[in-house]
Amino acid sequence: MAKLVSKTYGDALFEVAREADQIADFYEEAKGILRVLKENEEIIRLMTHPQIAKEDKLASLEEIFSGRVSAEMVGLMRMIAKKDHFGEVRDVFVYFMNVVKEYRHIGTVYVTSAMDLSDAQKSAIEKKLLETTEYVEFEMHYKTAPSLIGGLVIRIGDRVVDSSIRTKLNTLSSELMKIQLKVGECAS
Repeated sequence: MAKLVSKTYGDALFEVAREADQIADFYEEAKGILRVLKENEEIIRLMTHPQIAKEDKLASLEEIFSGRVSAEMVGLMRMIAKKDHFGEVRDVFVYFMNVVKEYRHIGTVYVTSAMDLSDAQKSAIEKKLLETTEYVEFEMHYKTAPSLIGGLVIRIGDRVVDSSIRTKLNTLSSELMKIQLKVGECAS
């Protein structure tokens, strides 16, 4: 249900943004709203509390966001609250932002390495990804995981390239086990 809610409202917001030629503005507003909601969890609790009247919730939304974000964004949040879907409002904005990134050919990349990468290594990774994908820009996210031993794991959306030594050792170990099983079968 949550995916349906985020897709329905996120797609509608994208269409409004595109028709109004305000994709960049709405993207920045969505980012800001997500930041506000993250820093103020009580807004979600207030908007999803079953004992608080819907009119009070809508008034609170107006008070918090009117004049700070566009009327379209406030209207969207009001509609989500009226339909009792405010628990999914963050998912709506995340979905919308992902649609905008795809529309602009901006990829989100997660790179995991065994040790910290230098700026030159990071630049080389981004350059290679730009050459080998349809994206024109990337949001790069780096983290380290010493358990990889060496190499990299790169994830873009649902695609993963795993060149870590840990995975290569696991694969080699698995292949050796198969060989041992075949040898054992032949000896019987």
